[in-house]
Amino acid sequence: MRNLSISLIIAFTIISCTEKKAVKEVETSTINKQDSTQIKTIFNASLSEGQAYEWLRDLTQNIGGRLSGSPEAQQAVEWGEQLMKDQGFENVRLQAIMVPHWVRGEKENAFYTIGNELSAVPICALGGSIATPNEGITAEVIEVKSLEEAKAKGEQLRGKIVFFNRPFDPTLINTFKAYGGCVDQRYAGAKTCGEFGAVGVIVRSMTLSMDDYPHTGVMSYGDIPSEQYTPTAAISTNAAKKLNEDLKTNPNLKFYFKQSCKTLPDAPSFNVIGEITGSKYPDQYITVGGHLDSWDLGEGAHDDGTGIVQSLEVLRLLKETGIQPQHTIRVVLFMNEENGTRGAKKYAAEAKLKKEVHVAALESDSGGFTPRGFSYDGNEENKELFMSWKPLLSPYGLHDWTVGGSGADVAPLKDGTITLSGYKPNSQRYFDYHHTSTDTFDKVNRRELQLGAAAMTSLVYLMDKYLDVQPIKK
Repeated sequence: MRNLSISLIIAFTIISCTEKKAVKEVETSTINKQDSTQIKTIFNASLSEGQAYEWLRDLTQNIGGRLSGSPEAQQAVEWGEQLMKDQGFENVRLQAIMVPHWVRGEKENAFYTIGNELSAVPICALGGSIATPNEGITAEVIEVKSLEEAKAKGEQLRGKIVFFNRPFDPTLINTFKAYGGCVDQRYAGAKTCGEFGAVGVIVRSMTLSMDDYPHTGVMSYGDIPSEQYTPTAAISTNAAKKLNEDLKTNPNLKFYFKQSCKTLPDAPSFNVIGEITGSKYPDQYITVGGHLDSWDLGEGAHDDGTGIVQSLEVLRLLKETGIQPQHTIRVVLFMNEENGTRGAKKYAAEAKLKKEVHVAALESDSGGFTPRGFSYDGNEENKELFMSWKPLLSPYGLHDWTVGGSGADVAPLKDGTITLSGYKPNSQRYFDYHHTSTDTFDKVNRRELQLGAAAMTSLVYLMDKYLDVQPIKK
């Protein structure tokens, strides 16, 4: 009789657990179905009635490149503020900052001669560099592949132009990793070589593409004294290849370049901020944004006009599809990502000062290409939840969900509680245009841009619905 009772208890327990599991599966299925339907509505609205492409056309065609401190950057601030107001966003405001003000000056010039043959070199000054003397610089060239190799040559660099010629690793599928494997020579080349008396630095452009377009970007002199500063520029990949070949047969060739850039006093500028107030947690924030500034050579279309208009479109799509968020959704157009991240630092510092609670932040700064996924940078408590959303978005091509990294403008918000994410489009073409004169509106595909806007809106919808603020672990 006792054995029969035990058997009945076991049987009842199994049935009870099975019923609970079935109920949970039904609840999960219902939730997923509701979310799937809502996400489909978001994508339909973006693909059929999206505004981001026309906003990008206006930003790039009527304003163009928007280097921090420039009149164009100020025009972009005014453009963003007015657009937010026109869209009915709440609490639209400007957040004041001081930004670096570097100007390029006259178009740069470079060449070298072998015998009677003159080879013109496509060149552009790197952001933050000093100018050459008015007459330019002429000197012999020493080619190196790394900062370490330059340091090892030491006094051999004195009086020379140092040529950094380390290319992207073409075997890396993630082109951002290839970029990360090379960009130190652009950023710190002048600091390294200035200490040994080099008179100039030229750097192979940061791209896999073989073309005649030099890629600008920020550089730094670090903590070396100003008398060791040396003019620094990028040359195109085709020019780097030819110079490398010519140096093999003419190691004493003389290279000439001239640039007239300069750094002016810091200038006033602004982050641009707008919101949709949360219905349940109005004092808790989910931030989405990109950077409003760009380099001056092109129109700043992929870097980061696309991120700007996609972020604006997130709020518009939430309103358009009737989603009333629980948390306040805030769009931020950050200023000065390219050469200082002053906007990001100011936003994070002010949020901390006001003791604002940030649940999540999403950044778009990888171009406007076909959506591939999102990165996750946050605590362990929310990681599994975040990754569980992949099946809801994978039907839209969002298969690439990774842990680590988010974006330069949202990273300063990291505090152990917030969930940070970076939007990840296909990266294969991004560095063809990055920081060049070819980063123009015509390189952006409308459908790819709107798919990305829908993907970002869907993630914000899920974060708003399911994420909780997690306590910081001691």
